[in-house]
Amino acid sequence: MAPGMLEILNEAWTGLLAIPNLALYLTLGWLGYLVWLGLWIVLQKREPVATLSWLISLAALPYIGFVIYFFFGPQRIKRQRLRRVRARASLPPPPEGLHPTPEAIELARLAQATTGLPPITATRADLLVDGAAKYAALLEAIASAREHIHLEYYIYLPDRTGTALRDALIERARAGVQVRLLLDAVGSGKTKRRFLQPLVDAGAEVAWFHPMKLQWFWKRPWLNLRTHRKIVVIDGQVGFTGGINITDEEDERLRNDAYRDLHLRLEGDVVRELQLVFIEDWAYATGQPPLKLHNPAPVRGSIAAQVLVSGPDSTWEAIHRLHVAAIHSAQRRVWLATPYFVPGEAARMALTSAALGGLDVRLLVPKVCDSRLVTLAARSYFDELVEAGVKIHEYGPRMLHSKALLCDDELAIIGSANFDHRSFRLNFEVSVMFRDKTLAAELAQLIQGECSQAPRVRPDRAQPLWGTRVPEALARLVSPLL
Repeated sequence: MAPGMLEILNEAWTGLLAIPNLALYLTLGWLGYLVWLGLWIVLQKREPVATLSWLISLAALPYIGFVIYFFFGPQRIKRQRLRRVRARASLPPPPEGLHPTPEAIELARLAQATTGLPPITATRADLLVDGAAKYAALLEAIASAREHIHLEYYIYLPDRTGTALRDALIERARAGVQVRLLLDAVGSGKTKRRFLQPLVDAGAEVAWFHPMKLQWFWKRPWLNLRTHRKIVVIDGQVGFTGGINITDEEDERLRNDAYRDLHLRLEGDVVRELQLVFIEDWAYATGQPPLKLHNPAPVRGSIAAQVLVSGPDSTWEAIHRLHVAAIHSAQRRVWLATPYFVPGEAARMALTSAALGGLDVRLLVPKVCDSRLVTLAARSYFDELVEAGVKIHEYGPRMLHSKALLCDDELAIIGSANFDHRSFRLNFEVSVMFRDKTLAAELAQLIQGECSQAPRVRPDRAQPLWGTRVPEALARLVSPLL
Protein backbone atom coordinates (compact mmCIF):
# COMPACT_ATOMS: atom_id res chain seq x y z
CA MET A 1 0.00 0.00 0.00
CA ALA A 2 1.33 3.45 -0.92
CA PRO A 3 2.58 5.69 1.96
CA GLY A 4 0.03 8.37 1.05
CA MET A 5 -2.83 5.91 1.37
CA LEU A 6 -1.55 4.79 4.79
CA GLU A 7 -1.53 8.39 5.98
CA ILE A 8 -5.11 8.90 4.78
CA LEU A 9 -6.30 5.75 6.54
CA ASN A 10 -4.45 6.69 9.71
CA GLU A 11 -6.02 10.15 9.72
CA ALA A 12 -9.48 8.66 9.11
CA TRP A 13 -9.02 6.20 11.98
CA THR A 14 -7.81 8.96 14.30
CA GLY A 15 -10.77 11.11 13.36
CA LEU A 16 -13.16 8.23 13.98
CA LEU A 17 -11.73 7.62 17.45
CA ALA A 18 -12.05 11.31 18.25
CA ILE A 19 -15.84 11.30 17.85
CA PRO A 20 -17.43 11.97 21.27
CA ASN A 21 -19.33 9.05 22.78
CA LEU A 22 -18.30 6.76 19.91
CA ALA A 23 -18.64 3.63 22.06
CA LEU A 24 -22.19 4.61 23.00
CA TYR A 25 -23.16 5.20 19.37
CA LEU A 26 -21.68 1.87 18.30
CA THR A 27 -23.44 0.03 21.12
CA LEU A 28 -26.79 1.64 20.29
CA GLY A 29 -26.27 0.86 16.61
CA TRP A 30 -25.46 -2.76 17.40
CA LEU A 31 -28.52 -3.10 19.65
CA GLY A 32 -30.73 -1.54 16.99
CA TYR A 33 -29.29 -3.91 14.43
CA LEU A 34 -30.03 -6.90 16.70
CA VAL A 35 -33.62 -5.81 17.36
CA TRP A 36 -34.37 -5.13 13.70
CA LEU A 37 -32.71 -8.27 12.35
CA GLY A 38 -34.10 -10.34 15.23
CA LEU A 39 -37.66 -9.29 14.47
CA TRP A 40 -37.13 -10.08 10.79
CA ILE A 41 -35.90 -13.59 11.60
CA VAL A 42 -38.45 -14.31 14.34
CA LEU A 43 -41.36 -13.27 12.10
CA GLN A 44 -40.33 -16.01 9.65
CA LYS A 45 -41.79 -18.47 12.22
CA ARG A 46 -39.21 -21.17 11.58
CA GLU A 47 -38.19 -23.92 13.96
CA PRO A 48 -36.94 -22.42 17.24
CA VAL A 49 -33.56 -24.15 16.91
CA ALA A 50 -32.99 -22.75 13.43
CA THR A 51 -34.17 -19.30 14.50
CA LEU A 52 -31.84 -19.25 17.50
CA SER A 53 -28.94 -20.49 15.36
CA TRP A 54 -29.42 -17.60 12.96
CA LEU A 55 -29.78 -15.08 15.78
CA ILE A 56 -26.64 -16.23 17.59
CA SER A 57 -24.60 -16.45 14.40
CA LEU A 58 -25.62 -13.04 13.09
CA ALA A 59 -25.34 -11.29 16.45
CA ALA A 60 -21.61 -12.02 16.31
CA LEU A 61 -21.37 -10.39 12.87
CA PRO A 62 -22.73 -6.85 13.14
CA TYR A 63 -24.02 -5.53 9.80
CA ILE A 64 -22.15 -8.23 7.86
CA GLY A 65 -24.76 -10.64 9.27
CA PHE A 66 -27.48 -8.69 7.50
CA VAL A 67 -25.79 -9.26 4.14
CA ILE A 68 -25.41 -12.99 4.90
CA TYR A 69 -29.05 -13.38 5.89
CA PHE A 70 -30.23 -11.24 2.97
CA PHE A 71 -28.55 -13.53 0.46
CA PHE A 72 -28.65 -16.93 2.16
CA GLY A 73 -31.36 -16.81 4.83
CA PRO A 74 -34.58 -18.86 4.49
CA GLN A 75 -37.21 -17.47 2.17
CA ARG A 76 -40.61 -18.33 0.80
CA ILE A 77 -41.51 -17.97 -2.85
CA LYS A 78 -45.00 -17.10 -3.96
CA ARG A 79 -45.58 -18.29 -7.46
CA GLN A 80 -48.61 -19.20 -9.52
CA ARG A 81 -48.92 -22.96 -9.18
CA LEU A 82 -50.82 -25.04 -11.71
CA ARG A 83 -53.11 -26.56 -9.13
CA ARG A 84 -56.10 -26.04 -11.38
CA VAL A 85 -54.84 -28.94 -13.49
CA ARG A 86 -53.95 -31.07 -10.48
CA ALA A 87 -56.46 -33.46 -9.01
CA ARG A 88 -57.14 -32.63 -5.37
CA ALA A 89 -60.48 -34.41 -5.16
CA SER A 90 -61.07 -37.91 -3.83
CA LEU A 91 -58.45 -40.55 -4.47
CA PRO A 92 -58.87 -42.39 -7.78
CA PRO A 93 -59.62 -46.11 -7.56
CA PRO A 94 -56.54 -48.36 -7.30
CA PRO A 95 -55.46 -50.32 -10.37
CA GLU A 96 -57.02 -53.74 -10.87
CA GLY A 97 -55.32 -56.38 -8.80
CA LEU A 98 -53.96 -53.88 -6.26
CA HIS A 99 -55.52 -53.85 -2.81
CA PRO A 100 -53.92 -51.03 -0.81
CA THR A 101 -53.80 -51.25 2.95
CA PRO A 102 -55.25 -48.49 5.13
CA GLU A 103 -51.67 -47.28 5.73
CA ALA A 104 -51.07 -47.06 1.97
CA ILE A 105 -54.28 -45.12 1.46
CA GLU A 106 -53.35 -42.73 4.25
CA LEU A 107 -49.90 -42.05 2.74
CA ALA A 108 -51.43 -41.51 -0.73
CA ARG A 109 -53.96 -39.09 0.71
CA LEU A 110 -51.23 -37.19 2.58
CA ALA A 111 -49.12 -36.98 -0.58
CA GLN A 112 -52.03 -35.70 -2.65
CA ALA A 113 -53.04 -33.13 -0.04
CA THR A 114 -49.51 -31.68 0.20
CA THR A 115 -48.53 -31.81 -3.48
CA GLY A 116 -51.79 -31.75 -5.43
CA LEU A 117 -50.64 -34.83 -7.35
CA PRO A 118 -52.83 -37.93 -7.04
CA PRO A 119 -51.63 -41.55 -6.89
CA ILE A 120 -51.15 -42.97 -10.34
CA THR A 121 -49.43 -45.95 -11.97
CA ALA A 122 -46.40 -46.86 -14.03
CA THR A 123 -46.19 -49.58 -16.63
CA ARG A 124 -42.44 -49.80 -16.16
CA ALA A 125 -39.95 -48.59 -13.54
CA ASP A 126 -36.26 -49.41 -13.98
CA LEU A 127 -33.56 -48.76 -11.40
CA LEU A 128 -30.48 -47.29 -13.07
CA VAL A 129 -27.43 -47.76 -10.87
CA ASP A 130 -24.55 -45.33 -11.51
CA GLY A 131 -23.99 -42.87 -14.31
CA ALA A 132 -23.03 -45.25 -17.11
CA ALA A 133 -26.41 -47.01 -16.96
CA LYS A 134 -28.31 -43.73 -16.66
CA TYR A 135 -26.51 -41.95 -19.51
CA ALA A 136 -26.81 -44.93 -21.87
CA ALA A 137 -30.55 -45.23 -21.24
CA LEU A 138 -31.01 -41.46 -21.52
CA LEU A 139 -29.19 -41.13 -24.84
CA GLU A 140 -31.11 -44.10 -26.22
CA ALA A 141 -34.44 -42.55 -25.25
CA ILE A 142 -33.44 -39.16 -26.66
CA ALA A 143 -32.54 -40.74 -29.99
CA SER A 144 -36.09 -42.10 -30.24
CA ALA A 145 -37.79 -38.73 -29.54
CA ARG A 146 -40.24 -37.53 -32.17
CA GLU A 147 -42.14 -34.61 -30.60
CA HIS A 148 -40.43 -33.03 -27.61
CA ILE A 149 -37.67 -33.47 -25.04
CA HIS A 150 -37.91 -31.66 -21.70
CA LEU A 151 -34.92 -31.59 -19.35
CA GLU A 152 -34.41 -29.99 -15.94
CA TYR A 153 -31.10 -30.36 -14.07
CA TYR A 154 -29.37 -28.93 -11.06
CA ILE A 155 -25.84 -29.66 -12.34
CA TYR A 156 -25.01 -29.75 -16.05
CA LEU A 157 -21.29 -29.39 -16.75
CA PRO A 158 -19.62 -28.74 -20.12
CA ASP A 159 -17.42 -31.85 -19.89
CA ARG A 160 -17.48 -35.07 -21.94
CA THR A 161 -20.82 -36.16 -20.50
CA GLY A 162 -22.39 -32.75 -20.96
CA THR A 163 -21.05 -32.44 -24.50
CA ALA A 164 -22.40 -35.86 -25.49
CA LEU A 165 -25.86 -34.95 -24.22
CA ARG A 166 -25.76 -31.52 -25.86
CA ASP A 167 -24.82 -33.03 -29.22
CA ALA A 168 -27.59 -35.63 -28.94
CA LEU A 169 -30.08 -32.85 -28.26
CA ILE A 170 -28.75 -30.80 -31.17
CA GLU A 171 -29.33 -33.74 -33.52
CA ARG A 172 -32.94 -34.12 -32.37
CA ALA A 173 -33.58 -30.37 -32.50
CA ARG A 174 -32.37 -30.24 -36.09
CA ALA A 175 -34.75 -33.11 -36.84
CA GLY A 176 -37.68 -30.96 -35.70
CA VAL A 177 -38.04 -32.19 -32.13
CA GLN A 178 -38.84 -29.39 -29.65
CA VAL A 179 -36.09 -29.37 -27.01
CA ARG A 180 -36.46 -27.39 -23.78
CA LEU A 181 -33.60 -27.34 -21.26
CA LEU A 182 -33.96 -25.77 -17.80
CA LEU A 183 -30.80 -25.42 -15.70
CA ASP A 184 -30.21 -24.16 -12.19
CA ALA A 185 -28.13 -20.97 -12.35
CA VAL A 186 -26.03 -21.94 -9.33
CA GLY A 187 -25.53 -25.67 -9.84
CA SER A 188 -24.83 -25.25 -13.57
CA GLY A 189 -22.94 -21.98 -13.20
CA LYS A 190 -19.85 -23.40 -14.91
CA THR A 191 -21.83 -24.06 -18.08
CA LYS A 192 -21.47 -20.90 -20.11
CA ARG A 193 -24.02 -19.79 -22.62
CA ARG A 194 -21.53 -20.13 -25.44
CA PHE A 195 -21.37 -23.88 -24.74
CA LEU A 196 -25.15 -24.08 -25.17
CA GLN A 197 -25.32 -21.68 -28.13
CA PRO A 198 -25.08 -24.47 -30.77
CA LEU A 199 -28.10 -26.07 -29.12
CA VAL A 200 -30.02 -22.79 -29.26
CA ASP A 201 -28.96 -22.30 -32.88
CA ALA A 202 -30.43 -25.72 -33.67
CA GLY A 203 -33.84 -24.50 -32.45
CA ALA A 204 -33.86 -25.55 -28.80
CA GLU A 205 -34.95 -23.37 -25.90
CA VAL A 206 -32.70 -22.92 -22.87
CA ALA A 207 -33.79 -21.27 -19.61
CA TRP A 208 -32.10 -20.61 -16.26
CA PHE A 209 -33.65 -21.08 -12.84
CA HIS A 210 -33.07 -18.06 -10.58
CA PRO A 211 -30.32 -16.36 -12.61
CA MET A 212 -28.48 -13.35 -11.23
CA LYS A 213 -30.29 -10.14 -12.14
CA LEU A 214 -29.48 -6.46 -11.70
CA GLN A 215 -32.71 -5.93 -9.74
CA TRP A 216 -31.32 -8.15 -6.97
CA PHE A 217 -29.40 -5.14 -5.69
CA TRP A 218 -32.68 -3.81 -4.33
CA LYS A 219 -34.78 -6.99 -4.33
CA ARG A 220 -33.90 -9.92 -2.10
CA PRO A 221 -32.13 -12.56 -4.25
CA TRP A 222 -32.81 -16.29 -4.36
CA LEU A 223 -29.24 -17.57 -4.47
CA ASN A 224 -30.05 -20.12 -1.79
CA LEU A 225 -33.23 -21.42 -3.43
CA ARG A 226 -32.32 -23.87 -6.16
CA THR A 227 -33.99 -26.41 -8.35
CA HIS A 228 -32.30 -29.63 -7.26
CA ARG A 229 -34.62 -31.63 -9.51
CA LYS A 230 -33.44 -33.98 -12.23
CA ILE A 231 -36.26 -34.48 -14.71
CA VAL A 232 -36.32 -35.67 -18.31
CA VAL A 233 -39.58 -36.26 -20.20
CA ILE A 234 -39.55 -37.53 -23.78
CA ASP A 235 -42.72 -37.30 -25.87
CA GLY A 236 -44.72 -37.54 -22.66
CA GLN A 237 -44.10 -41.28 -22.61
CA VAL A 238 -40.65 -41.90 -21.11
CA GLY A 239 -39.39 -40.15 -17.99
CA PHE A 240 -36.20 -40.03 -15.97
CA THR A 241 -35.66 -38.77 -12.43
CA GLY A 242 -33.44 -39.48 -9.45
CA GLY A 243 -30.11 -38.29 -8.12
CA ILE A 244 -27.74 -38.33 -11.12
CA ASN A 245 -26.72 -35.00 -12.68
CA ILE A 246 -24.98 -34.42 -16.01
CA THR A 247 -21.28 -34.54 -15.19
CA ASP A 248 -18.22 -36.76 -15.59
CA GLU A 249 -18.13 -36.97 -11.78
CA GLU A 250 -21.02 -39.44 -12.02
CA ASP A 251 -19.67 -41.68 -14.79
CA GLU A 252 -17.62 -44.59 -13.49
CA ARG A 253 -16.35 -45.24 -17.03
CA LEU A 254 -14.50 -41.92 -16.93
CA ARG A 255 -13.49 -41.65 -13.27
CA ASN A 256 -12.60 -44.25 -10.70
CA ASP A 257 -13.93 -41.96 -7.97
CA ALA A 258 -17.27 -41.34 -9.68
CA TYR A 259 -20.26 -41.03 -7.38
CA ARG A 260 -22.25 -44.13 -6.50
CA ASP A 261 -25.77 -43.09 -7.44
CA LEU A 262 -29.29 -44.14 -8.35
CA HIS A 263 -31.76 -43.03 -11.00
CA LEU A 264 -35.12 -44.08 -12.47
CA ARG A 265 -36.40 -44.72 -15.97
CA LEU A 266 -40.20 -44.61 -16.05
CA GLU A 267 -43.03 -45.33 -18.45
CA GLY A 268 -46.77 -45.02 -18.05
CA ASP A 269 -49.08 -42.43 -16.53
CA VAL A 270 -46.53 -41.43 -13.88
CA VAL A 271 -44.61 -39.67 -16.66
CA ARG A 272 -47.55 -37.30 -17.04
CA GLU A 273 -47.00 -36.08 -13.49
CA LEU A 274 -43.28 -35.54 -14.12
CA GLN A 275 -44.29 -33.60 -17.21
CA LEU A 276 -46.59 -31.41 -15.13
CA VAL A 277 -43.79 -30.64 -12.67
CA PHE A 278 -41.49 -29.61 -15.53
CA ILE A 279 -44.21 -27.48 -17.17
CA GLU A 280 -44.76 -25.63 -13.91
CA ASP A 281 -41.03 -25.00 -13.41
CA TRP A 282 -40.60 -23.92 -17.04
CA ALA A 283 -43.48 -21.43 -16.81
CA TYR A 284 -42.07 -20.03 -13.57
CA ALA A 285 -38.51 -19.70 -14.87
CA THR A 286 -39.40 -18.22 -18.25
CA GLY A 287 -42.48 -16.17 -17.35
CA GLN A 288 -44.27 -17.78 -20.29
CA PRO A 289 -47.81 -19.23 -20.16
CA PRO A 290 -47.89 -22.93 -19.24
CA LEU A 291 -47.10 -25.22 -22.14
CA LYS A 292 -50.05 -26.92 -23.78
CA LEU A 293 -49.00 -30.32 -25.00
CA HIS A 294 -50.78 -33.27 -26.53
CA ASN A 295 -50.55 -35.98 -23.91
CA PRO A 296 -50.68 -39.65 -24.86
CA ALA A 297 -53.77 -41.60 -23.87
CA PRO A 298 -53.69 -42.79 -20.26
CA VAL A 299 -52.32 -46.30 -19.82
CA ARG A 300 -52.85 -47.83 -16.39
CA GLY A 301 -49.99 -49.96 -15.23
CA SER A 302 -49.48 -52.50 -12.48
CA ILE A 303 -46.97 -50.41 -10.47
CA ALA A 304 -48.57 -48.01 -7.99
CA ALA A 305 -46.68 -44.71 -8.04
CA GLN A 306 -47.05 -41.11 -6.94
CA VAL A 307 -44.83 -38.12 -7.70
CA LEU A 308 -43.77 -36.06 -4.68
CA VAL A 309 -42.65 -32.44 -5.01
CA SER A 310 -41.55 -29.91 -2.44
CA GLY A 311 -39.87 -26.53 -2.33
CA PRO A 312 -39.84 -23.09 -0.70
CA ASP A 313 -43.06 -22.22 -2.53
CA SER A 314 -44.99 -24.51 -0.19
CA THR A 315 -45.19 -24.61 3.60
CA TRP A 316 -46.04 -28.31 3.75
CA GLU A 317 -42.57 -29.83 3.19
CA ALA A 318 -44.26 -32.71 1.37
CA ILE A 319 -41.20 -34.92 0.83
CA HIS A 320 -40.14 -34.45 4.45
CA ARG A 321 -43.62 -35.35 5.69
CA LEU A 322 -43.86 -38.42 3.48
CA HIS A 323 -40.47 -39.72 4.64
CA VAL A 324 -41.48 -39.34 8.29
CA ALA A 325 -44.95 -40.81 7.72
CA ALA A 326 -43.55 -43.75 5.76
CA ILE A 327 -41.09 -44.55 8.55
CA HIS A 328 -43.87 -44.42 11.15
CA SER A 329 -46.01 -46.75 9.00
CA ALA A 330 -43.29 -49.41 8.68
CA GLN A 331 -43.87 -52.75 10.40
CA ARG A 332 -40.67 -54.68 9.72
CA ARG A 333 -37.83 -52.61 8.29
CA VAL A 334 -36.67 -49.10 7.39
CA TRP A 335 -33.63 -48.81 5.13
CA LEU A 336 -32.43 -45.31 4.24
CA ALA A 337 -29.63 -44.32 1.84
CA THR A 338 -28.62 -40.67 1.65
CA PRO A 339 -25.41 -38.73 0.93
CA TYR A 340 -26.30 -35.86 3.29
CA PHE A 341 -27.81 -36.80 6.64
CA VAL A 342 -28.81 -33.80 8.76
CA PRO A 343 -32.22 -34.77 10.18
CA GLY A 344 -34.65 -32.54 11.95
CA GLU A 345 -36.29 -33.57 15.21
CA ALA A 346 -39.29 -35.26 13.55
CA ALA A 347 -37.13 -37.36 11.23
CA ARG A 348 -34.68 -38.29 13.98
CA MET A 349 -37.52 -39.31 16.29
CA ALA A 350 -39.08 -41.43 13.55
CA LEU A 351 -35.85 -43.35 12.94
CA THR A 352 -35.04 -43.91 16.60
CA SER A 353 -38.64 -44.86 17.43
CA ALA A 354 -38.63 -47.46 14.66
CA ALA A 355 -35.36 -48.93 15.94
CA LEU A 356 -36.50 -48.88 19.57
CA GLY A 357 -39.67 -50.62 18.46
CA GLY A 358 -37.65 -53.56 17.14
CA LEU A 359 -37.64 -52.79 13.42
CA ASP A 360 -34.62 -53.43 11.22
CA VAL A 361 -33.44 -49.84 10.72
CA ARG A 362 -30.39 -49.24 8.53
CA LEU A 363 -28.77 -45.98 7.51
CA LEU A 364 -26.36 -45.98 4.56
CA VAL A 365 -24.22 -42.84 4.26
CA PRO A 366 -20.87 -41.99 2.64
CA LYS A 367 -17.78 -42.46 4.75
CA VAL A 368 -16.67 -39.03 3.56
CA CYS A 369 -19.00 -36.83 1.55
CA ASP A 370 -18.01 -33.81 -0.53
CA SER A 371 -18.74 -31.45 2.37
CA ARG A 372 -16.58 -31.81 5.48
CA LEU A 373 -19.05 -29.76 7.52
CA VAL A 374 -21.98 -31.99 6.54
CA THR A 375 -19.92 -35.11 7.32
CA LEU A 376 -19.21 -33.82 10.81
CA ALA A 377 -22.82 -32.74 11.37
CA ALA A 378 -24.11 -36.15 10.26
CA ARG A 379 -21.77 -38.02 12.59
CA SER A 380 -22.92 -35.90 15.52
CA TYR A 381 -26.22 -37.84 15.37
CA PHE A 382 -24.64 -41.29 15.24
CA ASP A 383 -24.39 -41.93 18.99
CA GLU A 384 -28.10 -41.45 19.55
CA LEU A 385 -29.04 -43.55 16.53
CA VAL A 386 -26.67 -46.40 17.37
CA GLU A 387 -27.85 -46.45 20.97
CA ALA A 388 -31.45 -46.77 19.72
CA GLY A 389 -30.48 -49.75 17.57
CA VAL A 390 -30.00 -48.16 14.14
CA LYS A 391 -27.39 -49.95 12.03
CA ILE A 392 -25.27 -47.25 10.38
CA HIS A 393 -23.04 -48.19 7.44
CA GLU A 394 -20.43 -45.82 5.96
CA TYR A 395 -19.91 -46.44 2.25
CA GLY A 396 -16.57 -45.79 0.58
CA PRO A 397 -14.18 -45.06 -0.98
CA ARG A 398 -16.54 -43.71 -3.68
CA MET A 399 -18.94 -40.97 -2.65
CA LEU A 400 -22.42 -42.40 -2.07
CA HIS A 401 -24.97 -40.11 -3.73
CA SER A 402 -28.06 -42.37 -3.79
CA LYS A 403 -31.26 -41.08 -2.19
CA ALA A 404 -33.72 -43.85 -1.36
CA LEU A 405 -36.01 -45.00 1.42
CA LEU A 406 -37.30 -48.58 1.67
CA CYS A 407 -40.02 -49.57 4.16
CA ASP A 408 -41.08 -53.19 4.55
CA ASP A 409 -41.54 -55.15 1.30
CA GLU A 410 -43.49 -52.70 -0.89
CA LEU A 411 -42.89 -49.04 -0.16
CA ALA A 412 -39.98 -47.23 -1.81
CA ILE A 413 -39.25 -43.51 -2.22
CA ILE A 414 -36.54 -42.59 -4.74
CA GLY A 415 -35.63 -39.17 -6.06
CA SER A 416 -33.46 -36.07 -5.78
CA ALA A 417 -34.06 -35.18 -2.12
CA ASN A 418 -31.38 -35.70 0.50
CA PHE A 419 -32.27 -36.37 4.13
CA ASP A 420 -31.39 -32.88 5.33
CA HIS A 421 -32.77 -29.41 6.00
CA ARG A 422 -31.73 -28.03 2.61
CA SER A 423 -33.61 -30.64 0.60
CA PHE A 424 -36.64 -30.64 2.86
CA ARG A 425 -37.01 -26.84 3.09
CA LEU A 426 -34.89 -24.84 0.65
CA ASN A 427 -34.48 -26.81 -2.57
CA PHE A 428 -37.08 -27.61 -5.18
CA GLU A 429 -37.06 -31.41 -5.13
CA VAL A 430 -38.87 -34.30 -6.79
CA SER A 431 -39.20 -37.94 -5.73
CA VAL A 432 -41.43 -40.86 -6.65
CA MET A 433 -43.19 -43.03 -4.09
CA PHE A 434 -43.85 -46.62 -5.19
CA ARG A 435 -45.95 -49.46 -3.85
CA ASP A 436 -44.51 -52.45 -5.66
CA LYS A 437 -42.93 -55.65 -4.33
CA THR A 438 -40.71 -56.23 -7.36
CA LEU A 439 -39.20 -52.74 -7.32
CA ALA A 440 -38.84 -52.86 -3.53
CA ALA A 441 -37.03 -56.20 -3.79
CA GLU A 442 -34.59 -54.76 -6.33
CA LEU A 443 -33.92 -51.77 -4.10
CA ALA A 444 -33.50 -54.05 -1.07
CA GLN A 445 -30.95 -56.14 -2.94
CA LEU A 446 -29.05 -53.01 -3.95
CA ILE A 447 -28.94 -51.54 -0.43
CA GLN A 448 -28.10 -54.92 1.07
CA GLY A 449 -25.15 -55.28 -1.30
CA GLU A 450 -23.86 -51.80 -0.51
CA CYS A 451 -24.23 -52.32 3.23
CA SER A 452 -22.20 -55.51 2.96
CA GLN A 453 -19.32 -53.44 1.55
CA ALA A 454 -19.74 -50.57 4.00
CA PRO A 455 -18.27 -50.94 7.52
CA ARG A 456 -20.78 -50.56 10.30
CA VAL A 457 -20.41 -47.75 12.85
CA ARG A 458 -19.68 -49.28 16.24
CA PRO A 459 -20.75 -47.79 19.56
CA ASP A 460 -17.21 -48.16 20.89
CA ARG A 461 -15.54 -46.35 18.00
CA ALA A 462 -12.67 -44.01 18.84
CA GLN A 463 -13.87 -40.46 19.47
CA PRO A 464 -10.98 -38.22 20.55
CA LEU A 465 -12.08 -34.96 22.11
CA TRP A 466 -10.45 -32.46 19.75
CA GLY A 467 -10.32 -34.67 16.67
CA THR A 468 -13.92 -35.87 16.72
CA ARG A 469 -16.27 -34.81 19.50
CA VAL A 470 -15.61 -31.06 19.46
CA PRO A 471 -15.72 -30.66 15.63
CA GLU A 472 -18.90 -32.76 15.42
CA ALA A 473 -20.56 -30.79 18.22
CA LEU A 474 -19.70 -27.48 16.56
CA ALA A 475 -20.96 -28.71 13.18
CA ARG A 476 -24.20 -29.78 14.80
CA LEU A 477 -24.75 -26.27 16.13
CA VAL A 478 -25.03 -24.96 12.58
CA SER A 479 -26.84 -28.02 11.18
CA PRO A 480 -30.19 -26.15 10.96
CA LEU A 481 -28.46 -23.73 8.58
CA LEU A 482 -26.97 -26.40 6.28
